Amino acid sequence: MHGCHAKYKHTGGLCNSCKNLYSPQSRMVRFETVSDDTIKRGDCTDIYFVRTEETLKEDSINPVVSMEVTASALPDTWAIFCGLSDVIMLLEGLRVTVDAMPEGSLFFKNEPVLRIYGHYLDFCRYETAILGFLCHASGVASAAAHITRAARGRPVYSFGSRRQHPAIAGMIERAAWIGGVDGVSNICASGGMPIVGTMPHAFVMCYDKPEDAWRAFNKHAPQEIPRIMLCDTYCDEKSESLRAAECGATAVRLDTPRSRRGNMQAIIDEVRWELDAHGHSGVKIFLSGGVTREEVLQYRNSVDAFGVGGAIANAPVIDFGMDIVEMEGRPKAKRGKRSGVKQVYRMPDGTHRILPVSHPVPQGGAPLIERFIDNGRIMRRSDMQEARVRVREQLSGRMNE
Repeated sequence: MHGCHAKYKHTGGLCNSCKNLYSPQSRMVRFETVSDDTIKRGDCTDIYFVRTEETLKEDSINPVVSMEVTASALPDTWAIFCGLSDVIMLLEGLRVTVDAMPEGSLFFKNEPVLRIYGHYLDFCRYETAILGFLCHASGVASAAAHITRAARGRPVYSFGSRRQHPAIAGMIERAAWIGGVDGVSNICASGGMPIVGTMPHAFVMCYDKPEDAWRAFNKHAPQEIPRIMLCDTYCDEKSESLRAAECGATAVRLDTPRSRRGNMQAIIDEVRWELDAHGHSGVKIFLSGGVTREEVLQYRNSVDAFGVGGAIANAPVIDFGMDIVEMEGRPKAKRGKRSGVKQVYRMPDGTHRILPVSHPVPQGGAPLIERFIDNGRIMRRSDMQEARVRVREQLSGRMNE
């Protein structure tokens, strides 16, 4: 903690020491970001948690509580839980116990996905960061899962990290990978994710003719890199696609923005016809450029792969809330929330059932909430690859929905 115990009546709600701590000039960074150490200390929080701490400490109130994280509404029928890995690192060493669904778990509205047990003041100020980790990552992972499911086996690649602050590029790509994408574009991605991408329009424009750019790429790019040539820089997609095929393209990328598309299905069909007619039936079509989930559904039978940007990276966050459900061992909840500690069971038919933890396990039910931190000690960490497999397994039975 920053050590300030000033009353919240001070100017601006903070004493001079706190104002200096939170000022941009005090941060040893070059960009408008918050350091890992600041988040770990609990100093990236909403001011009302600081004021809550001060008042409770003055009155010597520090109850033992259980708080659950739930979403009362979702952008879709179901969502994918993501961001737990960061929460574990955040709360490691604090005197709290954390139970949660494993990352990659499919969940529905009003289901607790994470629970924290401990003295309230030991983790009060971390609520902002906890929800930030979970809301954003779960939104990205959920969008990726819905889009890759819509593609029905056509590869989907995450091209959207440029649509978000670069400080969170790693999180964007990790969540998209867990959600099911086949590769990511940002080189900050970690953990063995395939890094994909070939050329931007600027590269093509650096040469006198698109053919010069395509031939240069074919000559100099490593052999393991697919020869996917961008084919809409100057001329219509059909013309450039045919010329790119003659320059060694294994696939043509149509990055046509919505403002220039017209009838995109007709464009795709025309490109496919002409490639086939000129002996290039093996050249694939890759579609990018503001692709939405609806367009993946529309074009999945006509193209071979998709590059998806904002529809994944700019996905709506999952609007989680974190609420007390038990205090000093007794059920207690605010209006609109169900009191008491709960477990979520996956039933044999794939549905979920929420019951009090004291309730007998329903026949055939598999409990979804597991122990990750026990009084500050990490019992298990969250593995990205396991989470990805978990998503795939859970969605395999929902392909016809």
